[in-house]
Amino acid sequence: MFFKEDTICAIATAMIDAGIGIIRISGEEALSIASKLYVDTKGNHSLLNKDSHTISYGFIVDENENKVDEVMISLMKAPRSYTKEDVVEINSHGGRLIMESILNLLIKNGCRLAEPGEFTKRAFLNGRIDLTRAEAVMDLIHAQNEFSMKNSERQLGGILFNKIEDIRKEIIYEMAYIESAIDDPENYDLTGYDERLKVKNEDWISRLNYLINTSEEGIIRKEGIKTVIIGKPNAGKSSLLNKLAGEEKAIVTDIEGTTRDIIEETIRLDDIVLRVLDTAGIRDTDDKVEKIGVERAVQSAQSADLILYIIDSTDDEISDDERISELIKNNHVIVLLNKNDISDRISILENDIHNIYGDNIPVIKTSMVDDTGIEDLKKIITDMFFNGNIIPKEEIYITNIRQKEALLNTCDSLKKVQSSIEASMSEDFYSIDLMNAYSFLGEIIGQEVDDDLVEEIFSKFCMGK
Repeated sequence: MFFKEDTICAIATAMIDAGIGIIRISGEEALSIASKLYVDTKGNHSLLNKDSHTISYGFIVDENENKVDEVMISLMKAPRSYTKEDVVEINSHGGRLIMESILNLLIKNGCRLAEPGEFTKRAFLNGRIDLTRAEAVMDLIHAQNEFSMKNSERQLGGILFNKIEDIRKEIIYEMAYIESAIDDPENYDLTGYDERLKVKNEDWISRLNYLINTSEEGIIRKEGIKTVIIGKPNAGKSSLLNKLAGEEKAIVTDIEGTTRDIIEETIRLDDIVLRVLDTAGIRDTDDKVEKIGVERAVQSAQSADLILYIIDSTDDEISDDERISELIKNNHVIVLLNKNDISDRISILENDIHNIYGDNIPVIKTSMVDDTGIEDLKKIITDMFFNGNIIPKEEIYITNIRQKEALLNTCDSLKKVQSSIEASMSEDFYSIDLMNAYSFLGEIIGQEVDDDLVEEIFSKFCMGK
């Protein structure tokens, strides 16, 4: 795998005006380049004689020894650093102009601007972390709820790596045993080995299936529930979006067809993340623009994780709209009977809903005026998607599609081993599928991964991480 050995630098904090900003440097020349720009209170430039994991107070100066900023310099010498290289962090004031000035001085003196995620990529390539921990770093940065944060922290602690590595060690032991028995049958007995391997293989499949079974909930908890609000015009869809968001995100009027396009908003309800899409009211219309909005509403609902079907409870009756019925079929749906505060027909409409759409569909009485039904909505979503259990400290959820696919491929290979055993095939047939399983597990932790995938994974990181 190609590895760039030059010294890199980047701004590691957000590019906003703030009290403190951090510029990070990593590489063989990190200390010498930083020394050119740093002077202490006595005018000394050298950082080379400073101990690792110390902080020095002084100034960043330009080529003319003019002071650019008052700083604190953190030193972390190889291999006891994030990247296992020499790392220098310049803690400056957080103004964008100041940070950019320091960054430009570093580049002038021999640093290269880091690529997105390059610090973490160097930590991975230098063997400090495996790929599951590297991906957990990104997940932790982007965590939108406590679940994602805690799960990422567990992965950073190596829980997933340990589970995968344990199975890999067991598989490679069995592969070595089979090869030894084939090469040296006098000293390695394969009598009854098929049955012993079958038991082990079933155990591996069981352990991997446990991880796979966590993935559906894990991914949706991490990425959020794609939630599409549908209904007739003026039913209260935009009002619901605004109520969930806690601010006016969508225009609300009593004029039908106000919403023409998709409005998307990420919303947190306690520890639930919803990616909510407010859509055009579904109805027959001759308005070309509104018709496009209706088509987009239907398309969005077809790919939704959850549909919130909102009904104006002041309507005389609920029409069995064929398009809405089709969307509700085979999907997670919650019906909201809106305008509960001014309607006296709620019970009748609720019976109509069950008659049209079935008894199992959850129905909530809501009012956007007095917040009725919002807490009920949160509870039903939790019951619908999540088991509500807190993850034990020693457990982990798979929240990464790449990891899930590798686990599924591993199980497929192990099932082929099982089929070979049941077909009483010779032991050398097992080795092929065992090796495939071993390699697929290696993809998860980064032992069996190509350069293009590594580049793709780390390109999603922010610049200074």
